[in-house]
Amino acid sequence: MSESAENAAESTLENSDKLQLDWYRNVYQGDNVPQFTLRAVLMGGILGALMSVSNLYTAIKVGWLFGVAITACVLSFTIWRCFRFVNPKLSQMSILENNCMQSTASSAGYSTGSTIATAFGAYLLITGHQIDWKITAVWTLITALLGVLLAVPMKKQMINKERLPFPSGIAAAETLKSLYGGSKEAIYQAYSLVASMVAGIATGVASKGDFAWQKISGFKLPELCAFNWTLQGVKLYEFPGFGFEPSLMLISAGMIVGLRVSLSMLFSSCILYFVFGPWVMNNQIIPNPHKLLSGWALWTGTAMMVSSGLTSFALQWKTIVRAMSSIKRSGENDEIMAEVDKVEVPTRWFLIGIVPLAIIFAIVMWLAFNVNFFLGLLAVVLSFFLALVACRATGETDITPIGAMGKISQLTFAVLSPHNITSNLMAASVTANTASASADLLTDLKSGYLLGANARKQFLAQLCGVFFGTIAIVPAWYLMIPDKATLEAYNPPSTTIYKAVAEALSNGISALPESARMGILIGAVIGLILCIIETLYPKSRKFLPSSMGLGLAWIMPFQNCLSFAIGALLAAVWKKLHSKSADGYTVPIASGAIAGESLACAFIAIINALVALHVFK
Repeated sequence: MSESAENAAESTLENSDKLQLDWYRNVYQGDNVPQFTLRAVLMGGILGALMSVSNLYTAIKVGWLFGVAITACVLSFTIWRCFRFVNPKLSQMSILENNCMQSTASSAGYSTGSTIATAFGAYLLITGHQIDWKITAVWTLITALLGVLLAVPMKKQMINKERLPFPSGIAAAETLKSLYGGSKEAIYQAYSLVASMVAGIATGVASKGDFAWQKISGFKLPELCAFNWTLQGVKLYEFPGFGFEPSLMLISAGMIVGLRVSLSMLFSSCILYFVFGPWVMNNQIIPNPHKLLSGWALWTGTAMMVSSGLTSFALQWKTIVRAMSSIKRSGENDEIMAEVDKVEVPTRWFLIGIVPLAIIFAIVMWLAFNVNFFLGLLAVVLSFFLALVACRATGETDITPIGAMGKISQLTFAVLSPHNITSNLMAASVTANTASASADLLTDLKSGYLLGANARKQFLAQLCGVFFGTIAIVPAWYLMIPDKATLEAYNPPSTTIYKAVAEALSNGISALPESARMGILIGAVIGLILCIIETLYPKSRKFLPSSMGLGLAWIMPFQNCLSFAIGALLAAVWKKLHSKSADGYTVPIASGAIAGESLACAFIAIINALVALHVFK
């Protein structure tokens, strides 16, 4: 590196320290107000347990997990107001207590379900039987805890220094500020979230319910309004999900994600369905339309996201090394910076937790699935590097590419342990869960950073949330999915992809067809080029498509991308017509609809399972 570049790096480091000092002096309030309290953890844990069931459904149905931070904030605030109305002696939760509650809730609701819905579901589809619930519980708990710990060394770099947006974290912080401002608008925001949650519940019941009034009236929303289109002799309506799904859940997700990513997704999906889809069918590269997303398209999209994420980190490797190492500071700010360090989660906590958990995980992997002990340890190491990519994607786009990270683990274990489908799936599961938990923790820490919270206390709240989520999601999984036939009826996209990839790689990476290997190369190059352009010419970012959006569109059906784009366009038009109301209500309304519809659909599935088991008659 040239001398000028070195000086620039040093200047960046000094500016970063100045920003942290300014934060500590003017924003930090973690020691002056209540934060990590029993009532905050209990309320967060209970709300998070419900949200974990909601996210379990969305993970099965559409292959996505949605953050629950904003929903938990508003619900907690509203519920506690009701408690205080009943018992005026109760004191108001502080804003940092509510933020701590948010950390507990989102940890419980977001970081425990991805491994069950994907890898464990794929195991059920392949073998025809469920994994023992005790193994599922231990596995879910350990992988979620690993994810929380793996985020520790990333926090200073991504939040304190780079100041990545983590949109959900910013939105949650702004929502809390608004609620605690006591304005009428804040109360209306809370009401709007509750109202949209009711609308989401109604939509879920209308689409998934099988109640007497629906049988009498014949009213039931269709799963998919298919587009009856043909192109180049190919029946596009036979491709997976080619149509519009009358659901508030994905439209609301697009409202949160925004135009750049959502339009990138729709554009990329149109290229897949209208250009490459007919081409691969006419050239007989894939056997039938239903294999479109589980063939080379999967590998192309995954490679694009991973190459973009890894390139972004590679271009900043010196900054990352500096952030992860202990740098001696000199000058008049030494004492204050030492105080700042006391607020952060110490690296020794990471080491104390990660080493025994990694060993326990490797032992469980060996005893339960007959996977080599050292390969189990390698899965943890690999998960750390892939969690870096996932956290950066979340920080930039608010989307955590859990499935894509799992595919890299599957590729790696196809080379290291060929002919072993179980080790392939389990390696992917640890990556998926650790990546989602890490991204979730950083999102919450972003919110806390903006509010002046103590990062150590948030970290402890996150650890508590993992236990609440595990207790809720394990029985919910076995009730929602009692057998293989029930899971197959959902036609679960991510689960099916995990299964297909594991089977395709069971004979090693050479089992991939030539078209898939070519897709990997093309996707990697596109991701690399977009990342380099964006890094060298940052002002061009708003004109460039999102590599994460482009890649995601090739691993999910058209209906999802269309709904995302519709939601993003609605939010953009709203903002154009009335910016103030859009800024205040878009996120609460969208969050409520997502939570309401997914919860309704999940609990309907659980009720149906209990009826089938003759618990209800």
